[in-house]
Amino acid sequence: MAEPDIETLLHDIETLRAEVTAGAEAATRRWQDWIQRDDFAPSAQNFGEYLALRRHDIRPLQRQLMRFGLSSLGRAESRVMPAIESITHLLRAAAGHDAFTPVPAEDFFAGEARIAARSDAIFGPLSPHGPVRLLVTLPSTAAEDAGFLLRLAELGAEAVRINCAHDDEAAWAKMIAHVEAAAAATGQRMKIFMDLAGPKIRTGAPRDRKGLKRVAAGDELAITLPGRLDEAPKSLAAIECTLPEALEAAQVGQRIFLDDGKLGTRVARREDWGIVVEVGTCPEKGYKLKAEKGINFPETDFDTPALTEDDRAALRFVARHADAVEFSFVQSVADVEALAAERPDDWQTLGLVLKIETSRAVRNLPDMMVRAAGRQPTAIMIARGDLAVEIGFARLAEMQEEILWLCEAAQIPVIWATQVLESYLKTGTPSRGEMTDAAMAARAECVMLNKGPYLFEAMQELDQLLGRMNEHMAKKTSLLRPLRSW
Repeated sequence: MAEPDIETLLHDIETLRAEVTAGAEAATRRWQDWIQRDDFAPSAQNFGEYLALRRHDIRPLQRQLMRFGLSSLGRAESRVMPAIESITHLLRAAAGHDAFTPVPAEDFFAGEARIAARSDAIFGPLSPHGPVRLLVTLPSTAAEDAGFLLRLAELGAEAVRINCAHDDEAAWAKMIAHVEAAAAATGQRMKIFMDLAGPKIRTGAPRDRKGLKRVAAGDELAITLPGRLDEAPKSLAAIECTLPEALEAAQVGQRIFLDDGKLGTRVARREDWGIVVEVGTCPEKGYKLKAEKGINFPETDFDTPALTEDDRAALRFVARHADAVEFSFVQSVADVEALAAERPDDWQTLGLVLKIETSRAVRNLPDMMVRAAGRQPTAIMIARGDLAVEIGFARLAEMQEEILWLCEAAQIPVIWATQVLESYLKTGTPSRGEMTDAAMAARAECVMLNKGPYLFEAMQELDQLLGRMNEHMAKKTSLLRPLRSW
């Protein structure tokens, strides 16, 4: 590679600046009617600039800038144009065109300040126990156990999550009463997040015939429309799918997964009563078909409203009692609009968490983020359970990084969720891999922990772990504190 000269680098960075400006204008022009909160307008501008920047392969330019100690574009998520301006000013000064004028610090770090302020708004202020906020899923027993919520507050949990797929309004009300009692006792008022169930795609009861409730690799399996289980050939194992729209849209060759990916199949043929799939991946001893297990259709396009009638009924309670609503199965701007249509006018301050758990949600994420955050306090949950099945386990690590980058560019807080310290929660002993995974959660504003018998111990371990990591990194930036091991 030829040695770069200052004038060439200056030309390249000024060309990039012009292209990023033009690309951002197209995006922000499309978004302008969505932005009802003035304080989100500069975030949308930066987000448009980031999307325009990332449409370029800037690796060659980055390599050349490294020679001069100017590789800050690799950490430009929250400050795209200030980063480009800083490099431009330095190169112009080095080339003798202008005296160097630095970008004001308040402009350069404005994005970081907005993320911090929005994290405070939606999750509440950080407790003194750790540098990353904790969101804890409440078990059903929390309705009768005031001591459980008190202990969460004492350990510094910033927020609790009530899953509306379980229990009822009477139980939810008791949980919330315990939250308020814990706040009175500790001075630590945990935010209340309520999770809408969404349109769960589940298995119905399998056909109850001896020898036909377990499948192995290479077997064929009938997946039928609701109520049509008996129409499947008697020679095949068979099970119902609760959502006919998904089954009717599935095409030959598309993949379908059951039970969080434990059973991987591909559509072999379509029938009037449903589909026949061929089993590809499954446990070594085969897979036993069971009811109420999730089904994922990652390659099938079908329109199912994210908001169900049960969700609409729950929203009335959420509007009165919650600080934020978690929107499950949200996949499009139309879904965000549908939720907005259900809100009374006084919901402007209610936080909104978009749970990203499908391939379609990933594709539509930028527009969904702007549509939501342009109206109300918003966070993004990387719901890694369903998302891993949808996009493939091999791609999950890459995608969670990209979602972190997009959220930092839009200056929107992130919740790192699903299976965080799962072994620790269940057994009291963490695996080495999950400790590394939990350490990487330091780049998010909030980490979600699920229920388990060792929850309190896991919270304390996580606080210590994230406290250490917070000394080393902020988002993508290495902080380079002194090393003390050598």
